[in-house]
Amino acid sequence: MNRFDQIRDLVMSLESDFQKFYDKENQAAGTRVRKGMQELKNLAQEIRVEVQNKKNDAEQK
Repeated sequence: MNRFDQIRDLVMSLESDFQKFYDKENQAAGTRVRKGMQELKNLAQEIRVEVQNKKNDAEQK
């Protein structure tokens, strides 16, 4: 569940920047949101690869 915790923590850390960007139209917050979303995308890809590898290892046994 460590990976899930990483995703949850990342999303929660972006909450204030989402509010600043969408509610107050703070452009700098938008940059931080985009950066955080890229990190989320990369983390999600790592998890997908990890899950696929575990699945394939289990099928080989």
